[in-house]
Amino acid sequence: MLVSMCVMVSMHPIPAFADNYIWLIRFGDRRAAVVDPGDAAPVLQILQRQQLELAAILITHHHWDHINGIELLLDQYNVPVFGPAGEQIAGVNHPCAEGDIITLDDLQLDVMAVPGHSAGHIAFVGHGALFCGDTLFGACCGRLLGGTAAQLYASLNKIRRLPIATHIHCAHEYTLANLRFAQTVEPGNTAIRKRREAEEQKRRQGQATLPSTLELELATNPFLRCDQEAVVVSAENFAGKQLAGPAEVFKVLRYWKDTFN
Repeated sequence: MLVSMCVMVSMHPIPAFADNYIWLIRFGDRRAAVVDPGDAAPVLQILQRQQLELAAILITHHHWDHINGIELLLDQYNVPVFGPAGEQIAGVNHPCAEGDIITLDDLQLDVMAVPGHSAGHIAFVGHGALFCGDTLFGACCGRLLGGTAAQLYASLNKIRRLPIATHIHCAHEYTLANLRFAQTVEPGNTAIRKRREAEEQKRRQGQATLPSTLELELATNPFLRCDQEAVVVSAENFAGKQLAGPAEVFKVLRYWKDTFN
């Protein structure tokens, strides 16, 4: 299924495990890169079925469900593996940091440092798309599993400054559960209600809720709305105290989501 396209570069989700998406980026003459291949099997199946040549592997962070397919893919393809310089990941042979640029034929991606979910997490930006791993999800953000709340809040603010038409390619299908939390935080937000209805329809039809757009996330994702009055009030009510600015609101929201059922 084609989900987004820009100048001979297209992005497609490959489902893996219970709720992961490995993103396939097609470019050039039947070439492809994959982002966060936690499982090699579905990647190899797609490459064979579509007669694509694997040209590169892109890794956002070190968690097993994003890297466990690297070894088997390298057994089949001698390709560069781009990953975070700040994390030790077997198979990564091109460590990347903020400001690096990856160029493969028609494909060009900028590397963005987005620590918080993990301490060395990176993202890839280009062709109107953001591949953000577990930093940002549909209507939510990643847990703190190695980084700090301050780091993740800063990373999300960096993402907020991208063009609003940017397509957000997250690594997990968590959107419906996240929208339940978002509605709890902002029960009066009609954009959240409409998005939940639309995403529920997609899932009933077996479609992915991703990619979303930054514009949609800015309207419906409470973790990108920590300066909005309704979000501040909800966070303060949950915390039982006044909060000193958006960064504190974010920290409370992240704890609230961790305990939300």
